Amino acid sequence: MIDFERRRVVITGAAGGIGQAMVETFARCGAAVVACDLEGTDLSSPDIAEAHRFDLLDDDAVLQAARAIAAAGPLAAVISNAGWTRAETLDHVTPEALSRELDLNLRSAAVLSKALLPAMRGQDKGAAFVFISSVNALAHFGNPAYAAAKAGLNAWMRALAVEEARNGIRANAIAPGSVRTPAWDHRLEREPQIAENVARLYPLGRLVEPQEVARAAAFLASPAASGITGVTLPVDGGILSGNLPFLEQIAR
Repeated sequence: MIDFERRRVVITGAAGGIGQAMVETFARCGAAVVACDLEGTDLSSPDIAEAHRFDLLDDDAVLQAARAIAAAGPLAAVISNAGWTRAETLDHVTPEALSRELDLNLRSAAVLSKALLPAMRGQDKGAAFVFISSVNALAHFGNPAYAAAKAGLNAWMRALAVEEARNGIRANAIAPGSVRTPAWDHRLEREPQIAENVARLYPLGRLVEPQEVARAAAFLASPAASGITGVTLPVDGGILSGNLPFLEQIAR
């Protein structure tokens, strides 16, 4: 049983589909959850110990929030979960879309994690970063600006893993496959069968559940993963293992 012993764990994007699963899972594992999301989002869950509302695209707001979070005490872990994409293919990647998706999915996470480093260094039990990346960072499944940002996030994670290990800090990433959250609603409005069609492409025959990503994050953030740093863990229903539709075609 993972037990964070009421140590503080920051979760960004805490009001979203994966974020809510993160909050519930970490609270169940004994963490004092420090939930972060935009103004107007619902952070009223009894599983939340502290709530901070700010825009990750606003550097000043990010740094101000980081100072407030750090002032309240040491951090056991930071789960960089917030992310967003709409530019599905290269044809949709305008300069504005490129800037927004790089800033939200990479730059904001880098700025926040660097600002929180002083609250994580030198603890007897260590501390950990977990970045929610994507299988898009490891192979092309569309959303090229988002994919580029997530690949950069993996590189940022490795930099923290190498440079901050001497300060007792580990850093890892999770690469989820398709997760059924409200982020899929715009696709379902356009094509109601898309989730079923995509599920058939996965060896497990289904999309990933938010709780599966959250449990992987809790493990990587916990002392149970004390020897693991600098890795990207797929939680992807097997899609990176091979091309099932291709296999089915040649095996006929």
